[in-house]
Amino acid sequence: MNLFLLIISAYLIGSIPTAYWIGKFFFNIDIREHGSKNMGASNTFRVLGSVWGIIVLVIDMGKGIAAVQLAHAVQSSDWLSGEQTFWKLIFGLVAVAGHIFPVFAGFRGGKGVATLFGVVLAIQPWTALISIGAFLIVVFLTKYISLGSVIAVIVFAACVWFAVKETNVYMRWFSVIAALLVIVMHRSNIKRLIAGTENKFKGLRKKK
Repeated sequence: MNLFLLIISAYLIGSIPTAYWIGKFFFNIDIREHGSKNMGASNTFRVLGSVWGIIVLVIDMGKGIAAVQLAHAVQSSDWLSGEQTFWKLIFGLVAVAGHIFPVFAGFRGGKGVATLFGVVLAIQPWTALISIGAFLIVVFLTKYISLGSVIAVIVFAACVWFAVKETNVYMRWFSVIAALLVIVMHRSNIKRLIAGTENKFKGLRKKK
């Protein structure tokens, strides 16, 4: 398949606005106008309840996993065709960009964490599970999902550079880009964490 079409496909996969469509179709609301005003799994948990939050989480992670699979369609004539990891990371990042700036939702999306970890899960499952474990521990101890997300991606980068000592240069720099991206996307949350005004996660619940 043409490389340009593959990149467009990765973006369109990432652009599927799961939380937005669920809010619109089942509750007749724009989830971006409620709760934290974020179009992601954590705000879905907060606004629509646990069941819908889990559905959004799974689908958004699935977008990252699906985008990575596009690397298998890169033709031998394409630039850097032999670097499967490179293309997996490129298509994964494009999908994350699609989630953040979705064409199907007016380019107002989420923060890309679930889709990003779907990408990592598809490429380095054990590192992803360690990072998700770090996320769950931080959220359990502090009740802050934003802090858990930031810590998880830092743990991911640390694992790539120091624990598993990844030798693939593309994966190493991807981990740095991923960490910086998540931190930048959570800059307002970080300010609220410092100020002590960040919302805490109240646990799994049913939609009222």
